[in-house]
Amino acid sequence: MLVLNCSMKLQMLEKMLRLSFPESLKVYGAVMNINRGNPFRKEVVVDSWPDFKALITRPQKENEMDDLDHYTNAHAVFYKELQAYQELLENTNAINWGQIFQIQGLQDGICEISRTVALSKQVDVKTSSFQMVIHSDPDMLPDVRLQMDPKLTLAYLDISHASLLSKTWSRGGNPRSQKYLANLICSFPSVCVLGDKGYPLSWSLTDQFATMIHVYTLPEHRRKGYSRLVATTLAKKLHSHGFPAQGNVLETNIPSITLLKSMNAQFLPCPFFRVIHTPFRFLAKSHL
Repeated sequence: MLVLNCSMKLQMLEKMLRLSFPESLKVYGAVMNINRGNPFRKEVVVDSWPDFKALITRPQKENEMDDLDHYTNAHAVFYKELQAYQELLENTNAINWGQIFQIQGLQDGICEISRTVALSKQVDVKTSSFQMVIHSDPDMLPDVRLQMDPKLTLAYLDISHASLLSKTWSRGGNPRSQKYLANLICSFPSVCVLGDKGYPLSWSLTDQFATMIHVYTLPEHRRKGYSRLVATTLAKKLHSHGFPAQGNVLETNIPSITLLKSMNAQFLPCPFFRVIHTPFRFLAKSHL
C-alpha cells in the first residue's frame, strides 16, 4: 500500500483516471479537489504505483476526525482488479474500520466486497444505489433565462443557510449533517435563488467528490423553474473550473429525472453506489 503525496504523481493520476470514465468519476472528482487546494484534506491510497489496480481516496489520517461522522469520513474507490481492491480494503492501514464511514463508487463489486470484508470486521453495511448522470458537454446545457421577481437574486449559498439545507436534505436533519453542509458551502461552488430577505428559495451545491447534490426548492416556490435555473447555473460553473458536472438521482424521483432530462443530462449505464459502514458497537446510538 502506498500513499500518494507527490504533487506530480497526483497530477499524473488525474490524467490517468480520465481514461477510465465513467467508472472512475467519483475518484476523479476527489483527486481534482486534492490537486486544487484540497479543502477537505483528502489523500490517495493505491496498491502500487504507477500500475495501480485499486485506489481509495480517504480523509488524511493526521486530521482529527469524529468517528460518528460518516458525512466527512467519506471514501471514493476505483479498481481495475476486484481482488486487489478487496486486499486494499482489508488493510487496516488503508481504512479505519473503527469508525462509521462511507464508500462511494460506480462499480458493482464495491457493495459485494464491503459485505464480505465487513462481516469479518464486525461492521454493519447499508447500501443504496442511484442513477448516475453527467453533463459532459457544457454547450449542451440549456440557456436558462427567467423573468424573476426583481426582489429575487441569483447568488452563492452562505454558511448561515446550512441549517435550512440540513433540515430539507434527505440525509440531513442532525448536527453533523449541518456542519458538513456548512463546510461544503465554504469550500465548493454553490448556487441559490435568494428571496428579498436573503432567504434561499432554491439551491444546489457541490460535494467533496465534485458532485452536484441537494438540488432543492422550497415547496411554496416550486413550478417556477428555479431548480432548473440553479442546477444549470452550477453545472456551467463547474465546467468553467474544469470539473465534471456530475450528479445522481433515485430511480423513483421522477421530478428530478424530468429536470435532468430537460438539462440534456447523460444518464450513465453504471449505477452510483453509496455504502455506509457502521461498527456493531455504534448501532444502538440514537444519532443513527
